[in-house]
Amino acid sequence: MANQCDSAPPAGCSPAGITDQRILDCFSRRFNAATYQSRIVSGGHTSNGDEARYTDKFATYTKCLKQTSPGKVDPASYQAFRDAINKGELDPAGAFNAFQSLVLGGSRPLNGPMGAFAYAFCGADSSQFGDITVPVPPALASKTYATELVELYWCSLLRDVAFTEYGSNTVAHEAATELSASAGYLGPKDGNGNVTPALLFRGKFQGETTGPYISQFFLTPTVFGAHPIDQKYITYLPGFDYMTDLADWFAVQQGMATSPVNQVDPTNRYLHNGRGLAAFTHVDELYEAYFIAYLILEAMNASKPVLNPGNPYTGSKAQNGFGTFGFPDIASVLAQVAKIALNAVWYQKWVVHLRHRPEAGGGIVHLIRAGVTFDGTPDASIFNSNALERSFEKYGTYLLSQAFPEGSPAHPAYPTGHGAVGGACITVLKFFFDGNVVLTNPQIPNDDGTGLQPWNYNPATGAPGVLTINGELNKLARNVTFGHGLHGGIHWRTDSDASLVLGEIVALNFLHDLACSYSEPFAVTLAKLDGSQVTITNI
Repeated sequence: MANQCDSAPPAGCSPAGITDQRILDCFSRRFNAATYQSRIVSGGHTSNGDEARYTDKFATYTKCLKQTSPGKVDPASYQAFRDAINKGELDPAGAFNAFQSLVLGGSRPLNGPMGAFAYAFCGADSSQFGDITVPVPPALASKTYATELVELYWCSLLRDVAFTEYGSNTVAHEAATELSASAGYLGPKDGNGNVTPALLFRGKFQGETTGPYISQFFLTPTVFGAHPIDQKYITYLPGFDYMTDLADWFAVQQGMATSPVNQVDPTNRYLHNGRGLAAFTHVDELYEAYFIAYLILEAMNASKPVLNPGNPYTGSKAQNGFGTFGFPDIASVLAQVAKIALNAVWYQKWVVHLRHRPEAGGGIVHLIRAGVTFDGTPDASIFNSNALERSFEKYGTYLLSQAFPEGSPAHPAYPTGHGAVGGACITVLKFFFDGNVVLTNPQIPNDDGTGLQPWNYNPATGAPGVLTINGELNKLARNVTFGHGLHGGIHWRTDSDASLVLGEIVALNFLHDLACSYSEPFAVTLAKLDGSQVTITNI
């Protein structure tokens, strides 16, 4: 990433009357960074077309808007909603007032739509990330949409099964068999082209299928200053799933409160199953998992160097990094990039895609089975799936069970905030830390999550695979976004895939600007999600 941090702006661009050279130097760097970012083009913004394709808007996000009947949004309520979005880029103040004036279906407000129109003053603006970065999501009638919904039904059925038990669990084997044969499946497969129980609900980026399902950064104890962190979490009791009754489902779609509440497990546990991951993401601060990963890496560095070799203080005996390239710098940059990534993904959600949530997809399947007609229908493969019938056997309806009583947050699905923040934060950690360092003595939770035990089994060799900082950071981000999305029942697989890449690119652009703020000459190389290398430098 070449940049010209120190070059002088064109004549006439410097502020008049300023003679202090440092102030002028700072202005030059900010001017050059903004100029560089303004030239970034990542394609146009293309939705999957479902909003225009179906006049009843059944395939578009309408949660919390006024509804006329299950699955049917009130046309006037929807039009007012769409008008408010349309105002956003040209008249943000008008958009704010338009959102304030919406008549909703219940007491639950829409979640932060104005964040879509926030400007980025570091890195590229949210509007600059187009189809090249965030591809068009699957349309409702596609095979991929149906397959994603099949995967979500299986994920809901396995919510209380420990990841360590997938290999011996009948339902996990049924899920792997059906997904292996499903057209449009986008998850990882083995060398024979099959989905195995060990590959269920994993991603395809570097290191994600190596070793245990749960990242070591979710298990390793650490300290936050003088505060010990044992990495046991408050989770929810098994067996409590929600929105499998049509009345509750319809109330939630309108934004009405329902009576069920999550049942807290009195025993703190290591994250070991889908419900535990969902519980973590239900209440986490969006960059929490990555801040804890930073604390783990900071502690590791005390015993052996794990900072990125490109850190300008590597090997220095006369000075060390602190507010630049030091631990206070790392901690604060994580929070900064999380905010920018969040606003970038909000632009995609509200302005471009308006993709509906899986709970809506499950509702459509249930309502079609009950004889309700819409302007279109999902692919027949979802109606013929083993996953759907297994879910019906358990719950008595075709609705997709949810981990939370309120279902999804009150904003559109695609992409996901947890994924974008995750992609951004792990990129920052790779910038500061050496991703090639091997993590020793890997562990896994026991089957009930009350303790840890050594992980020492690889089916091919009988020995542990090689777990690196990069691989486990990639896995951590996937754990978080799938914990929130697939295991919670509130996001599609493609939401996570696109958001992780979006967050990574947001962070790389942010780091380009950050490089110009440093006075130390440096060149830092890091590995992206796909394993390719990129260098950030101010030289």
